[in-house]
Amino acid sequence: MQSLFKDLFSLFNFFQELLVGVQKLITPPKAYSWQTFIYLSLFSWALSYFATGLVKDIIAFGGWIFLIAGTSWYTTDDPARVPGTFMPVGALITGFLVSVFAFGHQVNVVTPKTIVIWPTLAAFITAVPSFFEGNGTTTTAKLPKVEERQKIIVLLAWCMLLSCWLQFYFVIDKWVKEYPSLLTENFQKSAFVIGIEPNNKQPKNGSLILNKIQPLIESQIENKPWSEVEKWLLKSNERLDNISQDVLIEKLAKVKEQDLWRVEPRVVNVKSGYRLDILTIWNGPSADPRGYYLKKSCTIKPVGDTTKPDVKNAKAEIFCDKTRLIKGAPPPQQ
Repeated sequence: MQSLFKDLFSLFNFFQELLVGVQKLITPPKAYSWQTFIYLSLFSWALSYFATGLVKDIIAFGGWIFLIAGTSWYTTDDPARVPGTFMPVGALITGFLVSVFAFGHQVNVVTPKTIVIWPTLAAFITAVPSFFEGNGTTTTAKLPKVEERQKIIVLLAWCMLLSCWLQFYFVIDKWVKEYPSLLTENFQKSAFVIGIEPNNKQPKNGSLILNKIQPLIESQIENKPWSEVEKWLLKSNERLDNISQDVLIEKLAKVKEQDLWRVEPRVVNVKSGYRLDILTIWNGPSADPRGYYLKKSCTIKPVGDTTKPDVKNAKAEIFCDKTRLIKGAPPPQQ
């Protein structure tokens, strides 16, 4: 029994020492300290959870201010430097928090603007203390020495250049998402863009348009009287325009390159009947100044007794080839 009480007493001492250690760790050494600001930020966010409307926004705003102030204070007490620069690591952390606070939103805290502005904000945060001097309670403005000014200018220039490159990346990424056919271009000679995917593939949306148009045309021609098919071919521009508009609206509604594709027919007389070439022509930017287009050739011929043009049992038959990518301007319409 005595040994049991000893064990319980030692366990009690262990937990007591643990609680004392945690208390020392989380208790600010004085009221005016960085820990106080961090605790105030946590307290503000907890209160904002139960608030609504304008009051919620005001309390959350205060929480951000306390968090930024506390983090900045903590990371500048004994600053570690970014290798090769005089920028404190704390300036990067504080710059990120300021950027998120200014340009983030509830759905996506980290946005392209947050990433782009981050390096420049970190450089400004690094430079600001150089224009002030004091002991923490009183501060006076000063002009840094020439050598220090040069370092600040170089740091600001490098960080602004980095922001420009990040912005350029997001612009290219946005273009590729809105105009996915640009990925088929050849970027081997570009100093800025790297072609991640093989550039010899056919444009996905151009092929999609042809593949969706093909069965619609086949349904209007297959097993139809030959005389009606010939009339259809005479008005192929109008018929294909109506079909293609519906396909473009339905299939390319989510991308902005919908207006950069044009669909046109080319009708050619052949021995067996007609050849209908369906072209999807790219009107957007291209590495080749002549542009390019995709072509699907469909052979249309009569089947049955075709010795007389007015024989009623003469029907139309249609066979379509695979889609081909052709560099250069499309052939003129006849």
